[in-house]
Parts: sequence; C-alpha cells; structure tokens
Amino acid sequence: MNMNFKRKLPIPKDIKEQFPLNEKSEKIKAERDAEIKDVFTGKSNKFLLIIGPCSAESKEPVMEYLSRLKKVSDRVKDKIIMIPRIYTNKPRTTGAGYKGMLHQPNPNKSPDMLEGIIAIRDLHLSALRDFGFSSADEMLYPDNHRYLSDLLSYVAVGARSVENQQHRLTASGLDVPVGLKNPTSGDYAPMMNAISAAQHSHTFIYRGWEVQSTGNSFSHAILRGYTDFSGRHISNYHYENLLEIDNLYKQKNLLNPAVIVDTNHENSGKKYLEQIRIAKDVLYSRNHNSDIKNLVKGLMIESYLADGSGSIENHEFGQSITDPCLGWEKTEKLILTIADNL
Repeated sequence: MNMNFKRKLPIPKDIKEQFPLNEKSEKIKAERDAEIKDVFTGKSNKFLLIIGPCSAESKEPVMEYLSRLKKVSDRVKDKIIMIPRIYTNKPRTTGAGYKGMLHQPNPNKSPDMLEGIIAIRDLHLSALRDFGFSSADEMLYPDNHRYLSDLLSYVAVGARSVENQQHRLTASGLDVPVGLKNPTSGDYAPMMNAISAAQHSHTFIYRGWEVQSTGNSFSHAILRGYTDFSGRHISNYHYENLLEIDNLYKQKNLLNPAVIVDTNHENSGKKYLEQIRIAKDVLYSRNHNSDIKNLVKGLMIESYLADGSGSIENHEFGQSITDPCLGWEKTEKLILTIADNL
C-alpha cells in the first residue's frame, strides 16, 4: 500500500474517558435531544435554526460567536431552538485545501489527527458546558462519529456523501436527527433513498464490529440546491420544490417527513447575503401553505462574527476561511426577523 502508517490513534472510548461529559451537561444534552425530536414528530411547533460558521477553524472565535448566539437564543426560545453549526471537518471537491479542525487544529500548521480529535471534542464539550448548546456537525467520516456521539444533537450528511452506503447505514444507528442533503447533481431520488435506508434496520461492519442498527426515524432531507450540467447554480428552496418533496415523502410513506432548507451553497449561488432573502422566502411559503409549514422544520444558515471570508493567511477575527458567511449584526437581525414571522 502507498500509505505511511504514522501511529495508532486512541479509540473513541479512551478519548471520552480522557475528556468526559459531566452530569450537568449530560442532562442538558438529553433535554435538548428530546426537545429537537419533538419538532420532527410534530409534537412541538418550534422552529430549528442550525446556524454557525461554514467551518470552525479555531476555538476562540467560535466561543465568542456562541456567547452572542446564546443571548439572542434566550430572546427567541419560545419560538426557536438554536443548534449551533460547529463543523469540524470540511469536505473538499478535489481533495485539496483546508480540511477542517479535525485535520488541522491550527490552520497554519501541518495536519495532526490526534491533536485534531482532542481539539474538536474540546470545542463541542465547551459549547455544551459553557453555553448549554449541544451542536451540529457533519458526518464526513462515519468511523469518527463516535468521538463526538455523546455531544451532538444533530448530524448532517453532505451532498457528496449522501449516496455512500456506509453513511446511510451509520445514520440508521444514530439516536439523534440526521439530515441528508440532496446530491450535487440535484437528483432527489438518491436523497430520498438515503432517508429510507437510514430509517430501516441494518447489519453491517462498523469500527471493526458486526453491528445491527435499529433505524433512525428522525432522518430527513436537507435541500441545498445543486449545479446543473453547464455549471449553473440552481436553487431548490422554492414553494414548488417544497411541495414536490412533500409529495415524495407521501409516496414513500416515510416516518416524520421533514425538510431543513440550507440557505447558502447552491441555493444562494454562493452569494452569502442572499441567505437573508432566502430565509424570508421559505417563511413566506410556510405561512402560505399548511403542508409546507408541517414539512419545513428549520433552516441551516452560515454565519460568523465577520461578513464574508478570507484566506488562512489573511482573515479577520471570526471570519470564515472557507465559504463566506453572514456577519454577526446581520445574523442577529435575521434571527429576530425569523422569530417575528413564525
């Protein structure tokens, strides 16, 4: 094999014992899990906001962001459940470039996977301990989920991973909601098949074990737009798109039909300021049609302290080093507008 086996990494159980979840945080996590699941079953009519930076590149700005998010979350908690988007590994279309905190806990240094595992667990632990936020992260690598499985209240499977068998089967064994994005081609069939697979029981190999999952009834769709054959950005958050997904759910007879709309990526044409308009458009559709209101459970928004994005070598404190994000002032205003229009 053309690989250099550098060192054996600790198993998740050892990392969890070294960096444990305390009893108070464990209780908060369980309460939030139940509250979020109630949204997907329809027991709660609260709205989910999965919100935060495109990628969490270092702890200090993320914690500052969470301190601000906590204050506005308390103001709208009767209507909105805030799930911080703390994405610690970054998919790359060609494999090149910054791959997230898991790979590089310091973006200016070489990859160090052990330091990365510790850094991402510390970040998620701190979000829960300091602000009562159990967060969302992307399951880019299914085998790595166990390092954070006691800390996350929401898991996303990305557009490039949604057709992968291991992602689908692992999602079927998780005990928190898993959002599965439409693929980059825009075809809804792979996403709906992934949801169906995740909702059923499977026997498969996971981390060297033969395991049997029970099925995840909270697996659901994330609409993020797509790129067509000529390279154009095509959005899929519109009224007609949402009705189409509602019909697909009814045809497949899946449990807990739900959609989260990703307001950035191809839906915005990667124009981050469009997220404000898109969020308002989705709320209008919800308020206009009861089927859409029951289906659309929340939004995914890319937001950070500073507007836009910069490079690893040249960016403001709290500015994305991957995709551009809404800055804090615009974020706070948008959250309050969303609460007023629910």
